[in-house]
Amino acid sequence: MKTELTLHDRRLLLTRFPKRANETLQAWDAGDEYLINHVVDMNLPQGSNILILNDNFGALSCWFSEHHHVTMMSDSFISHKGTLKNLQRNRCHKIQFLNSLEPIPEQVDLVLMQIPKSNRLLTWQLAQLREALHEDVQVIGVNKAKEIHTSTLNIFEKHLGTTTTSLAWKKHRLVFSKPNCMPIIPVPEEYTWKVDNEDITLSNYANVYSGESLDLGARFMLEHIPTDPELRHIIDLGCGNGVLSIKAGQLNPQARITSIDESFMAVASARKNLETNLGAERNIQVIANNCLDGMKENSSYLVLCNPPFHQNNTITDHIAWQMFCDAKDALNHNGKLLVVGNRHLEYPKKLARLFGSQQVTIVAENNKFVIIEAIKNNDLNKGR
Repeated sequence: MKTELTLHDRRLLLTRFPKRANETLQAWDAGDEYLINHVVDMNLPQGSNILILNDNFGALSCWFSEHHHVTMMSDSFISHKGTLKNLQRNRCHKIQFLNSLEPIPEQVDLVLMQIPKSNRLLTWQLAQLREALHEDVQVIGVNKAKEIHTSTLNIFEKHLGTTTTSLAWKKHRLVFSKPNCMPIIPVPEEYTWKVDNEDITLSNYANVYSGESLDLGARFMLEHIPTDPELRHIIDLGCGNGVLSIKAGQLNPQARITSIDESFMAVASARKNLETNLGAERNIQVIANNCLDGMKENSSYLVLCNPPFHQNNTITDHIAWQMFCDAKDALNHNGKLLVVGNRHLEYPKKLARLFGSQQVTIVAENNKFVIIEAIKNNDLNKGR
């Protein structure tokens, strides 16, 4: 796996976060290189204020921090951590970090954007840029050419302004846009809706998965969350908008709830939703984190998990595997991990490898999803 980005007689050592022993994926892509090459050719004045949106692991932030003032804005805790690690690794100048719910900086000379997979997040970010930027500020986005559809360009035109594209290079394309659309179209900060057949109302920020209705996996999981007066601490790992946390809290009013996600918008949504549905007086903790980093071992009775199978635009199962490993560490003896996932992902085999085959059972399944229970037994010596 390549870790050295070499361009224009400069070399950066870049790795993904979290670091894995047998990493097969790069910390940057050809889109990063395309943006760097283009901006170098622009001869941007030294000391310019560059706003970088959705920098995956800091390749752009590291590169442009040498000669410019960089603000990196991302909804991803992991991207923030990965960028910081790569800045430190390459002894780069300090930059400003913002999450996607914070205001656009007042002084911006150029905006660079890794175009997000979610059109809802793209719309939100473009609307924020249109409100904040002077019309002379250029916004340059990048993505794989096959991911830049007519609908993508229409979103740029509608919510930002005049938009053109570049020729393709290494299967990537640049999108050039100016903040000049009229009228300025306001985009709601959040969407609020009620869950069918449940006493639950949810508010979702733009980058929260399944933002205007409940995803089918979570819907299936709601039917199988246990009620147990002995449950003292429940963790919702990859909580999204917090719907599983809410249901678990309704069924187990004595339990302390910890909800964790790597999306700052998900954390903000979950915190608001838990307080709205369970009450501000409940013992609730909502955290942005990389899985269960720093969580006390043997501290929980139940972990709920609806894991993602992609990171940004990359399909991968390593996040689910880390979630399962971290959950095992966090569980007490006889504590339970309850997982919902697509049938084709073969989570039962992965969990059997980790917890032991006798400790893993199928709780429920339908034609698309399976719910698996894994029970921690400290007497078993099962490796990862």
